[in-house]
Amino acid sequence: MPASAQDLAIAVPFLDAVNPTMKGMEAVIKELAHNAVPVLLIGEPGTGKRTIAKRIQIGSIQPNREFRILRCSDLSTSSMMSNLQSQGTTLYFDEVGDLSGECQENLMQGLSAQASDGAKGARVIAGSSRDLERDVRSGVFREDLYYRLSGVCLRIPPLRQRKEDIPALINFFLARYSEFFQRAAAELSASTRQLFLNYSWPGNLRELEAAARAIVAVGDESVAMGGLRSTLVRSDNGTNGGRVSRVSLKDVARAASREAEKELILKALTRTRWNRRRAAQDLQISYKALLYKLKQLGYGEYEAS
Repeated sequence: MPASAQDLAIAVPFLDAVNPTMKGMEAVIKELAHNAVPVLLIGEPGTGKRTIAKRIQIGSIQPNREFRILRCSDLSTSSMMSNLQSQGTTLYFDEVGDLSGECQENLMQGLSAQASDGAKGARVIAGSSRDLERDVRSGVFREDLYYRLSGVCLRIPPLRQRKEDIPALINFFLARYSEFFQRAAAELSASTRQLFLNYSWPGNLRELEAAARAIVAVGDESVAMGGLRSTLVRSDNGTNGGRVSRVSLKDVARAASREAEKELILKALTRTRWNRRRAAQDLQISYKALLYKLKQLGYGEYEAS
């Protein structure tokens, strides 16, 4: 049975890093797993903050304790306090900088109570893609809460600064989605691997995973990369107000899907010697739908057969 999408969402790639910064961070993560000090993870979106939080828990003396993700943008005070009092639980505060002022105050009180009287409660790990020190200076985030949460603060490097790890990561994601889609393991060409090494990956691990998923889902690297290559290069060269354009999973999947659809249509037309009615039957779509797709692909000048 293939894993569900939810199973894949919580699967954690515990890979030994090649990058020196990540190797040093891994050593710190192993030490953090054996104590309850609050941990603050700072990094760009998609760098793996949630993965590291999960890794800290799994490496602890209670690896099977419940791991709860609290999305701070829509977290209520009552829900937060209820979770904070849960024993045998690790709480990951996702984007802690999005906490409301009231939630910040109550979280500070709860953490202070745990520290002062030894009350047993949940293990707290927080993550943020924002510059919390700047938020503290501007008064958006409480200074005392920042220092309480950052018992240990880990700054996670973006993927463009740890490209040595890309080969192992892409192999992991290809294997993950080969199992999910129940397809044979994909072997990437040298040119595709070089493209992945040269690309800056503004979406970090999340974007790399999306690319691997598209390749496996299509089942043909050349077809998938027909869409992915132009999408990745356009993203790497494009700017939007000085910011690098981001490639979403939907953009990647859509580009790969278009290329796969084009390939299937042209193969069907070749088999039927461009008899559109027979090709439509082979493709199990209506004749009208095939004509419309041909027009989209630039073959609308051919008369219907």
